[in-house]
Parts: sequence; structure tokens; C-alpha cells
Amino acid sequence: MAKSRFEYVRGFESHDTLLPQTYTVVRIDGKKFHEFSDYYDFEKPNDTRALKLMNACAKNVVLKYSNDIILAYGESDEYSFVFKHDSVLFNRRKDKLCSLFVSLFTANYVALWGKFFVDMPLNNKCLPCFDSRCVSYPNLQTVKDYLCWRFVDTHINNLYNTVFWNLIIKCNLTAVEAENKLCGTLSRDKHEILFSECGINYNNEPELFKKGSLITRTGDILHIDVVKQIDALFEGY
Repeated sequence: MAKSRFEYVRGFESHDTLLPQTYTVVRIDGKKFHEFSDYYDFEKPNDTRALKLMNACAKNVVLKYSNDIILAYGESDEYSFVFKHDSVLFNRRKDKLCSLFVSLFTANYVALWGKFFVDMPLNNKCLPCFDSRCVSYPNLQTVKDYLCWRFVDTHINNLYNTVFWNLIIKCNLTAVEAENKLCGTLSRDKHEILFSECGINYNNEPELFKKGSLITRTGDILHIDVVKQIDALFEGY
């Protein structure tokens, strides 16, 4: 590349490098997805099309970088990609990993949208947008705990949303009334409300909703209890 007297401006660039021999997680998350899902009238409390679209995008990302990724875990509008501790992808540059994975995921989301939302084309007035963060974890136990944290969060959020939206849809409560009814309730209380007032046994809900989706480096999509199987998932890493 030809040099010029203006090239000195490159000296202002800085690049954070992730610590070597640490596990890296890149988590992408939908930006203003409540507004996005309302605009495209996603089914409540879960839209199977939207979840399968997220899985398809994540699977493409995992397969493209399967030499560096151990697995990916996702629910709702987020996905976490867990990297091997010895990965040197993009020389472990934080900005590169964050920007590359969120842009690749978003590009897949737009490209695959029509496959899952057949009669609902994307409108330029409301396009999908994701942000990302990149975090290093010092050891295997910590990254296991991270994944368990996201799994438990999936359960808590989905149980609440399932009861909340069924109180609105089936019991004709307003959003404020449903929120007040659930305020201070424990997990067992939510199960009972859902069963006795909405006629739904939460245990019979699809595993996709209750447990999120885990994608292996070979592209298999699983809906499993991550906490119970966490050791097996990281065997050899």
C-alpha cells in the first residue's frame, strides 16, 4: 500500500486484545426487539418461527468458525458463542470479534427471514438490529457457570412470559392486571396460576421454549437441561 503524509492518523487507532488462554464468549442481543416483534406481530409468548430463525443464523455462524467455537446457546433474541481457550481467531482482537460476529449474525437474519416468515417481507422502516459484547472468562468452571446462568435466565423469563401472556390472551386480563397478579409470586405459584386459570401444564410446553437452544460445533441443535449436562458439554475442553 502506498504511503502518504496522512498515514500518521493510523497511530490513533487502538485495539484491545483479549487475554491469552482464556475462554471467550461473544453474546449478541436484539436491539429494541420488543418494538421489532410488535411491528411484525410475533406470536406471544413465543414465536416458533422467530426462534427457529435465530437458531438457523447461529448455526451458520458456528459452522463457519467451528474450529474456534465450542458451542453456542440461545434463547429469545440473544445468542452466546463460546470459544476455545486457545483460539487465536483475529489475533484475539476484541473489536474484530464483536463486530464480525454481530454483523455476520445480522446478515444471516436478514437473508433467512423470508424462509421463516414467508408472507411477511421485511420493511425498511423496521429492520433487525443486534448489539454484541465480548467477555473473557479465566477458567472452565467460570464459563460453565456463565452458560448455566443464561440457561436459568431462560427458564425464569419463559415461565413468567408464558403465564403473563396467557393471562392476557386466555383470561382477558390487561397487561397491568397480569403484572400485578404475578408480582411477588414464586415459580410454583406461576405453575399453579397457569394450570388452574389457563388450563396449561407448563411441563408440556415445547422444550424449545423452556430450555432454549444449544448448538454444537457440528451444527446439531439441542434443547436440553444445560445445568445437568454442563460437564458433558465441555468434556475435552
